[in-house]
Amino acid sequence: MSIHNVTVLGAGTMGHGIAHVCAQANCMVKLFDIKEDLIQLGLSKIKANLNKGVTRGKITENQRELALGNLSGTSSLAEACQGADLVIEAIPEIPSLKQELLSKIETLVSSETIIGSNTSSISIETLASFLNEPKRFIGTHFFNPVHIMKLLEIVYHPTTSEKTITSLKEFSLKINKEAILVKNSPGFATSRLGVALGMEAIRMLEEQVASAEDIDKAMVLGYRHPMGPLKLTDLVGLDVRKNIGEYLARELNNPAFSPPDLMLELIEAGTLGQKTGKGFYSW
Repeated sequence: MSIHNVTVLGAGTMGHGIAHVCAQANCMVKLFDIKEDLIQLGLSKIKANLNKGVTRGKITENQRELALGNLSGTSSLAEACQGADLVIEAIPEIPSLKQELLSKIETLVSSETIIGSNTSSISIETLASFLNEPKRFIGTHFFNPVHIMKLLEIVYHPTTSEKTITSLKEFSLKINKEAILVKNSPGFATSRLGVALGMEAIRMLEEQVASAEDIDKAMVLGYRHPMGPLKLTDLVGLDVRKNIGEYLARELNNPAFSPPDLMLELIEAGTLGQKTGKGFYSW
């Protein structure tokens, strides 16, 4: 199945990033959110990132205008889903919210529409169980910032059809991503490894083993990570990582994923990382 019409549900950090790369790949993209101001904020961030791309010589002005012309926003779920070849939900990591939305989507799209979830940890098989046609459901885990990060983690569950998997692999090439195929398992491949490292880094900071800067420098210079685990947690959002950590600790019965007290204290104080201007670093 060739994917051309893409609907992205959720105009937040991940949603507008997914919409950006799809529009830039010459897909027709509808960006949905529940409030008009959220949609406009998402579209403005896409435009700002495209402008940066022009300034830095990564894309031409014509490519920017083409991408912007491929984008539209709507607060009507029915309008957003109409004619979609692929619908990707990118709403908060709360299973009940995702389940409710997925059930609604299925009533609004054709039987051929692929439904994807950008979840970074929630069981794809569990989410699929709320659909009448789970064979067309798949995990589409992008990485932040979406327009820069090359990876797309495709997560399948036992009844995902080969047609769906093949279509997503082909789509990943169209949007200039390198895909990895992972079977459904808590945390998949990326979150399971990344969150474990992030939580341990926070515990080290809590125990005053080293400063945040030096803990991160150890991984950047010693292990050639492009970014340290504490700075990455700031970028993702402490609240987002907390939710993922709690889920993995429960599902894997492994306390290594449990959020440290320092993380909980920062979240309680509204210190969530880059999006609030302060986390382990000042932004």
